[in-house]
Amino acid sequence: MQGWTLFFSVFGVIFVAELPDKTALAALVLATRHRPLPVLLGAGTALTIQSLVAVAAGHLVSLLPQRPVHVFAGGLFLVSAVLLWRRKEEAEGDAKGGTDGAGFWSSAWLAFVVVFIAEWGDLTQLATAALSARYHSPFVVFAGATAALWAVAALATVIGHRAGRLLDPELTKRIAAVLLAAVGVALVAGVL
Repeated sequence: MQGWTLFFSVFGVIFVAELPDKTALAALVLATRHRPLPVLLGAGTALTIQSLVAVAAGHLVSLLPQRPVHVFAGGLFLVSAVLLWRRKEEAEGDAKGGTDGAGFWSSAWLAFVVVFIAEWGDLTQLATAALSARYHSPFVVFAGATAALWAVAALATVIGHRAGRLLDPELTKRIAAVLLAAVGVALVAGVL
């Protein structure tokens, strides 16, 4: 399999695998509380680096100890849920979508950290590593996987942003915290 055929094959596999994934859920939840652009940039950057790691490591990524990675990611989700639940409403300018540079970069950094950690040992990362090892076309596999991950992150960010604007901010915060906690418990329990 070569060129565009491989690209679209990788894109399709990774896109479908990422749709119901915890990293897509994390981007969606973060976009309910933060402006969409920094969430997309943070999540996309994390996913790009994770694709690069997967392609570079090939089959070695699958040898990482999955259980400790999942427990750590679950703990991060649980801490994020508690912090989100307890957080006071943002300043009036940020709540109305102000352009404060610190708000932009702190939102992008938060999205990067949450998605970067959640993606370690993930199905799509392992699939990217396996596809890279199988087809020996690292650039094409990287491009297809990264494009798919960015597409899912964009979709999740848009949906999360819309949901955040349509729902009461306090209700959105509570729902987001519960979803993050559920993912965290599922990761720690070994369900995800």
